[in-house]
Amino acid sequence: MAFPGFMNIAALTLCIFVLANCNHQVQASSRAFSGKESKISPGNGLCASWVTIHGYKCQELEVTTKDGYILSIQRIPEGRSEVKNNVTKKKEPVIVQHGVAVDGATWFLNSPKQNLPMILADNGFDVWVTNTRGTKYSRKHTSLDPSNKKYWDWSWDELVTDEMPAIFDFVSKQTGEQKINYIGHSLGTLVALVSLSEGKWVNQVKSVALLSPIAYLSKVKTVLGQVGARSLLGEGLTLLGVGEFGLNQVHVLEFFKGVCSQPEVTCDNKLLLSKKNILTEIAGENCCLTSSAFQQFLKVAPQSSSTRNLFHLAQTVRSGVLAKFDFERLGSNMVHYGKLTPPIYNLSNIPKNVPIFISYGGRDALSDVADVKRLLNEHFRNHDTGKLSVQFIDNYAHLDYVMAANANEIVYKNVTSFFQRQW
Repeated sequence: MAFPGFMNIAALTLCIFVLANCNHQVQASSRAFSGKESKISPGNGLCASWVTIHGYKCQELEVTTKDGYILSIQRIPEGRSEVKNNVTKKKEPVIVQHGVAVDGATWFLNSPKQNLPMILADNGFDVWVTNTRGTKYSRKHTSLDPSNKKYWDWSWDELVTDEMPAIFDFVSKQTGEQKINYIGHSLGTLVALVSLSEGKWVNQVKSVALLSPIAYLSKVKTVLGQVGARSLLGEGLTLLGVGEFGLNQVHVLEFFKGVCSQPEVTCDNKLLLSKKNILTEIAGENCCLTSSAFQQFLKVAPQSSSTRNLFHLAQTVRSGVLAKFDFERLGSNMVHYGKLTPPIYNLSNIPKNVPIFISYGGRDALSDVADVKRLLNEHFRNHDTGKLSVQFIDNYAHLDYVMAANANEIVYKNVTSFFQRQW
């Protein structure tokens, strides 16, 4: 999730569930935004709350997917102090995609000099910040309300087939059919990897940056991650009757009470105050988070996702393979796929000439080193020379990639220069 981007992820919501002090904020947020009757306007959207207050131009836009979801997307067309190396050169667009259980606000928790979208804008990029369906700013649909379970009948499969293609098409049309750079964190990396392997937007993308990549999740280390995934699968048939996976859902709260009752799990409020706090318990020991960024994070997370989406991630943890959603009923799989088992995604189909930057951390308990090495060894060993750049940061964990005070110096400058080398 990112707890970013997050994660596997029953765990992220579990984190906030055990922190009673932020539970009421999450429930209020969930109730405040309800599909077609959303009160969100440019005056209280992401731009006004997180971007224009720092002196950047920002546009609030909407993208409608072919399956009817109306997504909020923010455009930062220029920097506040951008480096004007070539004033005649057309700005290149870059899409910045968050992970599960959070939204685009997660990229703005530090100062402008530390926030990735603003850094990109200051370096001459045309920045587009996304908000996945079901999150605070993207709870509208052409015909469904989030109170309708059908609104939540999707997993990350649909983010691949419907959501990201719609965003790419929209950005492409708005920027004169230019090729687009893409940055994803956590689940945003999984969507990119599978999209490219399925031939989605391969003719529209220019280069890709994957931060804390997840594809294989079999080596998730934390007790909360493993137990959360196992418990989610055990309760799957019951929980799948609940479309929205959010803290205002009674069945979801009961599920987490069950997780906390298991002997290997300790749901202790004091974890937040200890060095090995709840974030460490879920995502690994982050090296470089500030207390102010963490407090900002509690204001924007967790956000709702679909139960099916979390169930799909849990299936990946259990199976060790990357496949489409398993309905776990032979008849349902036959209806959807024409076969008894869901098709497997083959990441080796990713075009070898796509420039790809990958950064992963040694302390990341979700994007585990062993899982990332499997991804690299199985699917990128024969990538075109000069088209793959891999960075390993020994002391980085999952959230450092979106919240670390030094992420600009350690990661973002490398991402920016990687994109610029493709010009």
